Amino acid sequence: MEAERRDTSVLLVFAHPALERSRANAVLADAARKAVGVTFHDLYEVYPDFVIDVEAEQALLLAHQVIALQFPFYWYSTPALLKEWLDLVWLHGFAYGKGGDRLKGKQLFVACTTGGPAQAYHQRGANRFTMEEFLRPLEQTAALCGMTWENPYVVHGARLKDDDHIRREAEGYRARLEGLAAAARETAR
Repeated sequence: MEAERRDTSVLLVFAHPALERSRANAVLADAARKAVGVTFHDLYEVYPDFVIDVEAEQALLLAHQVIALQFPFYWYSTPALLKEWLDLVWLHGFAYGKGGDRLKGKQLFVACTTGGPAQAYHQRGANRFTMEEFLRPLEQTAALCGMTWENPYVVHGARLKDDDHIRREAEGYRARLEGLAAAARETAR
């Protein structure tokens, strides 16, 4: 298993099944790779066969204070491999349940892109729910594991934005990741 590691502040778990067709997530991922204090971990690169090394993944989780998940928001959920990773790695007795307090006190941060514009994500929009509502299962996962839920970073209408706008989004994303990493380092002192 390979992960680009600079320190032990933020583990960015990246999941995009078709990165070669992505404009926005590719630029965001590049910004994340360059962020100070971030370990970049591409699930589809490491596990193209979906055979996940649970012990290695749990060790990565334990080595970081902030767990960040970056993905395109597909069919109102995460990509398949990210869901599989959560199912297999965040086990009862490890992440939650009796004796499962290994993630307690850590932070969970989500960064995702949507194909539709922001106005599509509200009660009267095309998708009928807000992004906060769609991300509620991940927020509840954080709560179940005793983690702090960080406000998500959502890039709406990613396929509609021009390159300059995506670049600005990536700069904001990198700054957010570096801010989380700096705060985690400060807390660890």
